Amino acid sequence: MSLDITHFTFTGRIVMIGCGSIGQGVLPLLFRHLAIKPEQVTIVTADERGRAEADAYKVKFIKLPLTPDNFRHVLTPMLSKGDFLVNVSVDVSSTALIELCQERGAFYTDTCIEPWVGGYTDPTLSPSLRSNYALRETALACKEHYEGGPTAVITHGANPGLVSHFVKRALLNLARDNGLAVDVPTTRNGWGTLAQRLGIKAIHIAERDTQASNIPKKQGEFVNTWSIDGFISEGCQPAELGWGTHEKALPPDGRRHDFGCDAAIYLMRPGATTRVRTWTPQEGPFHGFLITHSEAISIADYFTVREGGHVTYRPTVHYAYHPCDDAVTSLHELAGKNWYAQESQRLMMGEIVSGCDELGVLLMGNEKGVYWYGSRLSIDQARTLAPNNNATSLQVTPTLLAGMIWALENPNRGVVEPDEIDFARILDIAVPYLGDMVGEYGDWTPLQDRNRLFPEDVDADDPWQFKNVRVS
Repeated sequence: MSLDITHFTFTGRIVMIGCGSIGQGVLPLLFRHLAIKPEQVTIVTADERGRAEADAYKVKFIKLPLTPDNFRHVLTPMLSKGDFLVNVSVDVSSTALIELCQERGAFYTDTCIEPWVGGYTDPTLSPSLRSNYALRETALACKEHYEGGPTAVITHGANPGLVSHFVKRALLNLARDNGLAVDVPTTRNGWGTLAQRLGIKAIHIAERDTQASNIPKKQGEFVNTWSIDGFISEGCQPAELGWGTHEKALPPDGRRHDFGCDAAIYLMRPGATTRVRTWTPQEGPFHGFLITHSEAISIADYFTVREGGHVTYRPTVHYAYHPCDDAVTSLHELAGKNWYAQESQRLMMGEIVSGCDELGVLLMGNEKGVYWYGSRLSIDQARTLAPNNNATSLQVTPTLLAGMIWALENPNRGVVEPDEIDFARILDIAVPYLGDMVGEYGDWTPLQDRNRLFPEDVDADDPWQFKNVRVS
C-alpha cells in the first residue's frame, strides 16, 4: 500500500498538546494522510521542543504550559464539534482533556494516560494510587458517563496501543498453526476463550532497542530514543503486571489494589529497578525492565474469561523492555541519584548510526513453543519511511494516526481502549510504516540454562510462573 494514500479528508481543527518526539514524528503523517492544511493545526506545548518542525509545516505554535487552572480557558476556544485534540504531552491530565472534549463535541486521542504534573511521584500518594492501574480506572470512569459521545481513543501509541492489536493477530496465527479452525472473535469473551484454548499463560510486550549513537552519553545526561520525561515518569512508578489465573502465589512484594477491575497487581518497587527474563527472535534471551504500562492491565482485563461471575482464565501480562544501551546506563545513573532526574537530556535522533527497535508480543504456554509477533524496524528503514522519526517513534506515530482515522470512521463510540477497536483496520494503516513484520516460534523458557552457575529457587513444574520470569 502506498504511504501517500489519503485515508480520510479531515476538515476540522487539530489541536496537538505537546510536541516532543511523538508530536514531531506524527506531524508529517497528519499532512500525508488526512489532507489537511497548515491553518487547521495548532500546537500548544510547555517548551520550545518542536518549534522548528512546526515552522517547517507552517502551523501555529503556542508555548504555554497547561495547568489545572488555565487549560479550559486556553483550549475551549480552539475546540468545537468535529475538531480533534491529540494529546502527546506529559504532565497534563488525560481525564481532564477527555472531559473537555466530550463537553465540546471534539474527538480525542493520546498515547498514555497522564496525570497532572507530579502525579507519578507524589510522596503523599500510595504506590497503588500512583499506578497506571489507578490512572486507567479514572479514565474508564468516563466511559459510562459519556457513552455514545465523540470517540476518544485512549492509550493508542505503540505500547500501549499497537501491541494490543499484535496480540489478536498473534492469536489468530497460533490458531491457524495449531490447526484450530476459528472465526475471528467479535467479543471480549470470544477472544479470551481463544487465548484459553491455545493454552496462553503469559504475554510479554517484549522489546529490544539496539539503536546506537555516534555521541557517547555524558555523565549527568539522560539519553533515550523517545520521551525522556515519559520514560523517567514510568520508571519511577511501581512495577505493574496483569495477574494470571495460573499463578500460584503473589510475589513477596506484590500487592493487590482495593478498587477497580482486580486484573493486575503492583510491586513495592519501581519498574526501573525490576528486571524480567524474556525473548525476541533477533536478540534471543535477555533481561528487560518491568516498566509499568497501561497495556499490561488492559490486555489482562480484556482477555479475562468469567463463568458464573468467577474468573476462570486470565493471562499474566507485562512489559519486558530493554531500551537502547545509553538509556540503560542513564537509568542506572538515575537510580543512583535516588530518582532525581539528570540536569541534561538528549533525545537520540539524527546522531543514530545503527540499530533497530524489535517490538512485539511474546505469547507463552502453547504446545508449539513461545510465539513472538511484531515489528522489527531499523533506523535506516525509519528514515526512508517518514521524516522526523527514529525506529522507536515510528512504531508509535502511525498507530496514533490510525487511531485518529478509526475515530473519524466511528465517530460516536465514546471512550475506548485499543483492545476494544478493530485491530485489522489499525494494522492496515500502521503496518506499512513498521518495517519487517515477524512471527516466529522459539523453544525458549525462563528456565533455560538456569542453575548453570548458581543454584536458584525455581518452579520447575510450570516454567510460566512469574517467579521464574522475574530476575531476583
